[in-house]
Amino acid sequence: MLKILDWYILKRYLFTFLMMLLLFIPIGITVNLAEKIGGILEHNVPFPAVAQYYLDFTIYFANLLFPVFLFLSVIWFTSKLANNTEIVAFLSSGVSFTRFLRPYIIGATIVSAFALLLGLYLAPKASKGFNTFKYKYLKNNSNIVQTQNIYRQINDNEFIYVSSFDLNSKRGNHFTLEHFEGNKLIYKISANSITYVDSIYRLSNYEKRFVGKHGDIIETTRRKDTLFPFDVDDLTPVEYIAETLQYGELDRFIEKEKQRGSSNIGRYEVVKYKKWSLPVSVFILTIIAVAVSSVKRRGGMGVNLAFGITAAMIYVFFDKVFGVLAEQSDFSPIIAVWFPNVVFGILALYLLYNAKR
Repeated sequence: MLKILDWYILKRYLFTFLMMLLLFIPIGITVNLAEKIGGILEHNVPFPAVAQYYLDFTIYFANLLFPVFLFLSVIWFTSKLANNTEIVAFLSSGVSFTRFLRPYIIGATIVSAFALLLGLYLAPKASKGFNTFKYKYLKNNSNIVQTQNIYRQINDNEFIYVSSFDLNSKRGNHFTLEHFEGNKLIYKISANSITYVDSIYRLSNYEKRFVGKHGDIIETTRRKDTLFPFDVDDLTPVEYIAETLQYGELDRFIEKEKQRGSSNIGRYEVVKYKKWSLPVSVFILTIIAVAVSSVKRRGGMGVNLAFGITAAMIYVFFDKVFGVLAEQSDFSPIIAVWFPNVVFGILALYLLYNAKR
């Protein structure tokens, strides 16, 4: 009897979640297409590129709203069980609430494993295609790169700075390069502008100052063509690059950016920690949904769904607000990412305790 109960609830859990995805993803595609159709037609985007974009969009959209879909689907079918008095029958037969919860946890484990696979491997590839299409055909590329006050460490000994950089002309203003050995400055290169031309860098009003014990040696020239151990991508980091990297690549990328003194470390670490927080949220939201919707209420399924939508919006609100806070300030990314799970985890334990009673 208990095995039948497990299979019955597990099947409903997975089926309803799948149906929720199949319901909302086409709606998301329709809304997005209605918004983007003007730009697609204006740029004469080939159909294969549009089809690939919406395939990537499907994965990107599913990964973005994964917790909301799961939460609403569990509330939906559990409320239906409660309204049909099926849950009362289960519990009246001597099944404890904890035992009743077991198939939900099994289902959450399966969905969590899928969420982990999606976040670590599938979503980064989809994000790359989704964002590349969007900025290639629908937006100006200058919106996705850092172009002001760029300060980077390019290797163990050298640092570069550019006050501004124009992606289209590949020209930067007020360029400096400082070379250190240990804590000692050996030389400094400065120029009014730096331009990338045919695989070389062209500097205007070039000056190279060698720092010596008994005085500095200065070299100057109006124009100098030279090579540097960095490329244009180092001067114009793409803001969404962290989303396009699989976990191992992202880990190495963050370490490299830390050495370079990047100002976007918070943004990159938020993406990294979310890959692990999302699968955990599956269990938390499942427990909350079951605890809330397993009791038959006077208002029926509508009351449970209203609570579910409200709770889901609060979860998304916390997730977005604290994510932006970590990206734009010194607020800890790991706290920002895990805070919604901690708050809702406490809520889940409280609701579960009351549901058992």
